Amino acid sequence: MFFGYDMEKFLLLLLVAALLLGPERLPRYAEGLARLTKRAREWLSGARTRVKEEMGDDFDDVEWSRLDPRQYDPRRIIRDALLDDAPVPTVKAAAAGTAAAATARTPLATAFDPDAVVPFDTEAT
Repeated sequence: MFFGYDMEKFLLLLLVAALLLGPERLPRYAEGLARLTKRAREWLSGARTRVKEEMGDDFDDVEWSRLDPRQYDPRRIIRDALLDDAPVPTVKAAAAGTAAAATARTPLATAFDPDAVVPFDTEAT
C-alpha cells in the first residue's frame, strides 16, 4: 500500500510515531504535514497547468503509454524479434533464376560457391 507496507504495518508505524512524539507535539506535526501536503498538491497542479499552457492543444493528443520506458525492456525486444514471423528469403528461389529473385537478390539469398574467386581490390591495400 504505502512504500511496500500493508495496512497493519502502516497503522503500527503511526502508533509508534504517536508514542514517540507525545500528545503535546503530535497536533503540531500533524498540522505541518497537512500544510506540506497542500503545498505539494498546489505545486503539482500549477506545474500541470503550466505544461498544458506551454504545450497547447497538442498536450491532450500525446500518447503517454508510448513514452513509457518500461516498454524498452531488452528481453522483451529480443523475444519479440525472435518470435517475429517475417518471411525468410530462400536459397532455392535465387538459384532457380526467376526474374523476381534476380532483381531482389540479397546477400542472404545468394548461393555459396566455394570455387568462386574472392573479390580483391589491389588499390585499396
